[in-house]
Amino acid sequence: MYYKREIYKITPGRIPEFTHFFEKYLKANQQKNGASLIGFWTTEVENELLIIWQYPSYKDYLNIQKRVEKDVLHQQGQDQLLELRELYLDYRQDTITPAGDQPAKKQTVTVSGYITNEKEETLLVKTYWRSDTWELPGGGVEDGETLDIALCREIYEETGISVKLQGVTGVYSNGSTVSIVFHGKSTGGDLRTSEETQDVRFVKLDSSNVHQYIKRGKFIPRVLDAIKGYSIPYEAFKVRPYELLERLEGIAIQDKS
Repeated sequence: MYYKREIYKITPGRIPEFTHFFEKYLKANQQKNGASLIGFWTTEVENELLIIWQYPSYKDYLNIQKRVEKDVLHQQGQDQLLELRELYLDYRQDTITPAGDQPAKKQTVTVSGYITNEKEETLLVKTYWRSDTWELPGGGVEDGETLDIALCREIYEETGISVKLQGVTGVYSNGSTVSIVFHGKSTGGDLRTSEETQDVRFVKLDSSNVHQYIKRGKFIPRVLDAIKGYSIPYEAFKVRPYELLERLEGIAIQDKS
């Protein structure tokens, strides 16, 4: 593994602006092209930010950096920096080496939703960092969130649509990321884009035209599975003491009609 440390000295009072800039441009671009974010920290007085990235090898790091610099997000980020003016005062980076055995990396958990409206159209989004494809709305699960709460939050933030979930249509894992797809119905709201999405819309989607919209191979099975129209139950609960927070019954195959 190869690790890179970045340290930004932030202009006083501008940590929130930098955090937004980092999430939208720097983090999105690095992760899109193959880097893993180990952590993102600020000092108590909020004048410095420390960021640590992980790459499979030094060779992979060089290749990832080349892709990052060619990516449209890189130029968008540079343009945004010019508009923000002196967002940070100093920047430096170096290589760090693990000392001793390192704890196993936890898996990332993401959620997405196959959401339909009263016309049986499917809600799709196009993000800035995956602008080559449409996809189901969703995102990462934050610490302490249940999966259903995370998904409803992400969908509303990305599209302006409120939803009622019904069950889980599939679970997908690549070893470092677990992705859970839910089925649900829109319950209100107005379609709008966000800082993450450049386009959002309801589309009449079925197995015959899914490839016209979904261009990335890993997303296609998730959509095709959801199109079948059934889902399995899901529960969210807490313990000490036990309390059921939410239960989705799912939709059985025979209920599809």
